[in-house]
Amino acid sequence: MSYDNLIKCARCGGDACYVQEVNESITNYMCYGCGFQTNSLMKKGEEFFEQQMETLPDLYKELMGEDDEGKIWMPTVINLPSKGMVFANGTRADNWKWSSVKAVPVKEEEKEKYPIPNKKGEYYEWRMDMSTITHYDEKDFVDALDFIGIFDKQEIEE
Repeated sequence: MSYDNLIKCARCGGDACYVQEVNESITNYMCYGCGFQTNSLMKKGEEFFEQQMETLPDLYKELMGEDDEGKIWMPTVINLPSKGMVFANGTRADNWKWSSVKAVPVKEEEKEKYPIPNKKGEYYEWRMDMSTITHYDEKDFVDALDFIGIFDKQEIEE
């Protein structure tokens, strides 16, 4: 049985933590208050956690924190190809912000600069426009999402 639910965030204490049960052994947690995420496999000693540690940027590793149940929370990356991207950006845990960039259509004359890996002859339709980068304080994750239009009424109705 799967469920979706809002609970109190074990990381920040806010009331905007979205819980989604994927199956009997995996539950995802995404807090829209603090912008951090975890799941039932993000615990020290779990293979999934160890795989994440091999590929994550140093900043994300520094920002990780463990809750009372042993789940490790880390910053979320939101990447909506036709909207934009929100990510933690900075040099160290004591010097970072949320960053948002908007997506723009790839111009026909530029498409060869944006090939889709392992799909010969196919190209991305959207790219992230780094000239639109905007920074938000740690507590302003929702504002960073709003910048890329994640809450636009049209998106919600679709």
